[in-house]
Amino acid sequence: MDKKTISADGTSIAYERTGEGPAVILVSGAMSTGGTVAPLAVPLSDRFSVVVYDRRGRGESGDRPPYAVEREVEDLAALIEAVGGEAALCGVSSGGALVLEAAASGLPVRQVAVYEVPFAVYEGGAEERAEYTERLTEALEQGRRGDAVELFLRLTGMAEQMIQGARHSPMWPGMERIAPSLAYDDAVMGDGLVPRDRLASITVPVLAVAGGASPAWMREAARAIAETVPEGTYRSLEGQTHMVEPAVLAPVLEEFFGA
Repeated sequence: MDKKTISADGTSIAYERTGEGPAVILVSGAMSTGGTVAPLAVPLSDRFSVVVYDRRGRGESGDRPPYAVEREVEDLAALIEAVGGEAALCGVSSGGALVLEAAASGLPVRQVAVYEVPFAVYEGGAEERAEYTERLTEALEQGRRGDAVELFLRLTGMAEQMIQGARHSPMWPGMERIAPSLAYDDAVMGDGLVPRDRLASITVPVLAVAGGASPAWMREAARAIAETVPEGTYRSLEGQTHMVEPAVLAPVLEEFFGA
């Protein structure tokens, strides 16, 4: 990251900006940094000025306790100010919940796109999220970062054999380093349900996208977002999963942000 801006609480937020045109800020989800969404910035930078950044508590950005979702909204406000005072936002996974909250908070946002925000619309989903929150909080309070990462990977549906394989992989130390930020994404997701009252207050166009090869509840969650916001559109991308291909998602975002 070659640039930095300072959030309202004094936290340094690292970011990169590529391309020319209207500003678009990409927001990553859990266990990720700005580098995770950087491949999506490449095709978008042909038409837009695209910003990727490290959310607080990860990568090259700083952090300052105590955490609150409002601090991450302030981080986005600082980024928007740094890139001209207005931007479109695109959030992936739990990063989508953050950009929806930013829009509901009244930030100067012209459009919002989200990809597969994992709101629980399936039976037992709220209870599953509550149990995850309890166990995650306990693991992090006790310094068991590896256990916290395992909890998250199980929540995503990863098979136990793959989780144990990841634990013994070279990437594991890096995952443990940013494990405390799992609590941030958990807070951003609230109780895990679609925040209908907050979404209903969003006054800008919202595009909710899901993969056609993802679980049906992911598509249902995206459709619920689109149906709840006043100006919502739903799209399903054939053959795509939660690990969406940038080359498939980018044209959809270009059409939406260019409208």
